[in-house]
Amino acid sequence: MGRDGRLREVAAPFVAAAPAGARVRTRLRVSPRDAEVLLAVGRHLGSLAGRDLAARCAEGRLDAGGQAASRAARKRALTAESSSRWAGTITRVSENAWQLADRNLAAERGSLRARVRKIEARLAVPAGARAGRITGYATSAERYSKTIRLKALKARLAKVEQAIGGGAVSVTRGGRPLLRSRLSLKDAGLTEQQWRQRWEAARLFIQADGEKGKDLGNETLRWNPGEGWLEVRLPAPLARLANRPHGRYRLSCPVRFSHRGDEVAAQAVARAAVHYDVSYDPVKDRWHLDAAWKTPARPAPSLDKLRESPVIAVDVNAGHLAVAVVAPDGNITGVPFTIPLQLAGLPAATRDGRVRAAVTQLIATARDHQARAVVIENLDFAGARSEGREKTGSRPSRGKHGRVFRRLVAGIPTARFRDRLVQMTANAGLHVVVVDPAYSSRWGAQHWLAPLREHHPEATGHHAAALVLGRRGQGHRARRRASGNRAAPEDAARPAQARSRKPPKAKTAPRKPAAPRDTRPPPGTKTGPPHRTTTGNQAAEDRTRPSAEPILTITRCRGTVIAGRPDMGRRRGSGRGAG
Repeated sequence: MGRDGRLREVAAPFVAAAPAGARVRTRLRVSPRDAEVLLAVGRHLGSLAGRDLAARCAEGRLDAGGQAASRAARKRALTAESSSRWAGTITRVSENAWQLADRNLAAERGSLRARVRKIEARLAVPAGARAGRITGYATSAERYSKTIRLKALKARLAKVEQAIGGGAVSVTRGGRPLLRSRLSLKDAGLTEQQWRQRWEAARLFIQADGEKGKDLGNETLRWNPGEGWLEVRLPAPLARLANRPHGRYRLSCPVRFSHRGDEVAAQAVARAAVHYDVSYDPVKDRWHLDAAWKTPARPAPSLDKLRESPVIAVDVNAGHLAVAVVAPDGNITGVPFTIPLQLAGLPAATRDGRVRAAVTQLIATARDHQARAVVIENLDFAGARSEGREKTGSRPSRGKHGRVFRRLVAGIPTARFRDRLVQMTANAGLHVVVVDPAYSSRWGAQHWLAPLREHHPEATGHHAAALVLGRRGQGHRARRRASGNRAAPEDAARPAQARSRKPPKAKTAPRKPAAPRDTRPPPGTKTGPPHRTTTGNQAAEDRTRPSAEPILTITRCRGTVIAGRPDMGRRRGSGRGAG
């Protein structure tokens, strides 16, 4: 809710754009000679990449024209020690690294400003007091500790603003976490030799950008899909290691892409640009080759088209995914289920593998129910991550509850799961619909948890939240409507606030039948005679019917002869004065 107590506006759902490129990996089973050549190339180009990155960081912030001039000058300096194509890739990677570091500085500045603003607002209120919607710190000791923290945050903010103003960024080739682990090898569980191997492997540089119209899509790293070989164009100082003409080295092992290899081969044969990247894993002692290329743009279908089929609604949580299949009418189909997704404390490769397995299960569910889209929440915890452990609203900030909440936020793989889901669903021919997560848990527990448990006793509040997300993806309101899910045709084009609302008719409680009376007499009493009522005088009833044959009868009634049918005479004789 907003500060005035009103519900905030729920954003409209949208279809996530399909990825603009693809990337696959295969293993290189190289010989000792091949590994020796690849290490020599990676170390030489890695030293050039480090030098170029340092030169780019020293130049600071540049406009578009300055970036082009700087890159051209640095490329000329590197060409003599490598080649024009190697130098072009190195300068591009350096520029991208600088831009990423600059965005990280801007994000850190925003986070520091949010924390400083929050602490200053709470320090303006005495300890244990409250001013409007702002609550002061609980105790004087906590308030004093926050004043010290405020000074530290302001000092960090001043350094970040100074770095942004001067365009000075910090980039670590090989990764800052690995660099910091050198100071505590015992805690990292590494020896100095193991750390050195990982550090050198992370700083290798063997990647080349593709070129459209060139033979096999790349002149520097060339892969032949028909014959299955990979050639590397050696830098000028390493030309002595070549085993092919024109300073090239061909690996002795066959190279094949088991996953989407036909697409890579089609790109190479069509002379489309293909980017190749060779990497080394010192832990497993394996070499890998990555291929990346641009995919043709595919227009996203409209929401109305996707809403004609069921959708797979997913509620992302720490440690699991709550899944529900929602039909076009907004009702749940089948049984809601949970997909375990434990990622805390696992290596990056293991986390990525578990995310892939979870997405694969979602794709299989979509195919079983003939769904065309997967609905997820647009949840990134931007506010919680920017303000850190400072209190906002009802969010816990200190003590055990605060640590549990921050650990919970850090354990939800929002961005990683969303990116991997978009990539894999696009390959499977599915689409991703992103909806606003506002009030999904609250309204799910309020309106849908009890009906769900009537049919599925094992359903939880997360499944109810997934149902709310699925209803939003299908174009329905999250809360239940007494008159049905769909709006009236005359109200469909009008906003929800302007639609006519008819209160549902009050249902009358069913009337309870009265308790049956005991008609038996009490014990020890005699049954009395029945009470009869006499009929008394009754008027004659006319039951005249046409006879089959007219018969003449003569009846004597007080000296009068009456001619008629026999039945008439009998009725008259049965009355008063019959003789």
